[in-house]
Amino acid sequence: MRNSSIALLWGANMNSQGSSRPKTSMRTLMILLAPLLCPFAIAQNEPQRPKILGIQAVVLRTSNLSAAESFYLPLVDPENKCDICKRFPTPLFMLESGQSIHLDVSETKQPANFLSIISFGTDDLSKLKQYLGFHRVLFQQRKLSEIISVLDPEGHEIVFWQEKAETKAKPPEYSLRRIIHVGFVVHDRVAEDRFYKDILGFHVYWHGGRKDDETSWVDMQVPDGTDWIEYMLNVPANADHHTLGVMNHIALGVPDIHAAEEQLRKNGWNGNEKPKIGRDGKWQLNLYDPDDTRIEFMEFKPTEKPCCSEFTGSHPGQHP
Repeated sequence: MRNSSIALLWGANMNSQGSSRPKTSMRTLMILLAPLLCPFAIAQNEPQRPKILGIQAVVLRTSNLSAAESFYLPLVDPENKCDICKRFPTPLFMLESGQSIHLDVSETKQPANFLSIISFGTDDLSKLKQYLGFHRVLFQQRKLSEIISVLDPEGHEIVFWQEKAETKAKPPEYSLRRIIHVGFVVHDRVAEDRFYKDILGFHVYWHGGRKDDETSWVDMQVPDGTDWIEYMLNVPANADHHTLGVMNHIALGVPDIHAAEEQLRKNGWNGNEKPKIGRDGKWQLNLYDPDDTRIEFMEFKPTEKPCCSEFTGSHPGQHP
């Protein structure tokens, strides 16, 4: 269990307007010290980018902690086994994969994005800081923890933390439920590609849309793993709350969507959604939390040929 990731991420949040400066709250001061902006690198030779291994945690905002906890508990920890989770003042859930989902109180009732933070693991945080500095990417350093945070071009907060040696040595158990991707609204794909593709080394895993000749979703896979982020394109600037909840989402991978649905209903979920095959050829099932944030259950591998493009990377459960 990655207990360190829990302590590192809890309490860190962005304000609802996507400010260019992460906000420090009283809760945050229990764990994080004041940030230090990295200096611009002066090295003439580009340092080698360390590995970016996969998604480790997400932080979701909620307008009602009690209602959100009641929703997520039967999804990810129905037997309430996580003892360390109970030590935190806001709900936190550990998945069987060792990843975690954190809930934080939203500062406004309906912010534009309830998806607050995405965390990725790296095999060498020191080298990553040098690499980001060389590319003039500002980051925040937390003095008491092995963690840095950056803002992508559209204001999404991305956290990187040091993978422990014992974690790197143990391959993920893909028979267990795990976070396989996180999606968020993107208005400027070119700017996002400069950050995720050109600097961080993410690559297109699949892209598609509701029609074969359109691109509304671009899956950008981490360079050294099988998890991905999903650009949600063509979203109107005046999109309503529900639409934004559909777009800004997380996906939990499962080996069998029908078995997952059966277990969810046994655990108390009684939604009207049914499994369906998505445009990428994978079985999926959509749930919505009390704030309309979509929680997508998805099989690791496609069962049909995808529309629009072929897959260009390994699926979860395969070596990248």
